[in-house]
Amino acid sequence: MNGKLVAVLALFLISAAVSQGRTLARMGTELRCQCIATHSRFIPPKTIQDVKLTQSGPHCKNVEVIATLKDGKEVCLEPTAPWVQLIVKAILARAQQNSDSPL
Repeated sequence: MNGKLVAVLALFLISAAVSQGRTLARMGTELRCQCIATHSRFIPPKTIQDVKLTQSGPHCKNVEVIATLKDGKEVCLEPTAPWVQLIVKAILARAQQNSDSPL
């Protein structure tokens, strides 16, 4: 009887841990760096659909720049590459313009 109780309890705990991990992922809360390696070679802007900039923080010590290409592929860009810095500056300037304009 104790063996079955331990097995059921273990199954319950595993299930709870897995569902909690899914909840964090669904909320968009990433608790670690997303980029393992970065790409520094130039990517033509016309092939980039979206760019996400993540500042460093408790989740990751690195600034991360993740580009989503038009084919759906995600690429981690090297934040120190000059062409990536130009893209980030353009995104920040656009965001600043949008926040300055009245609704």
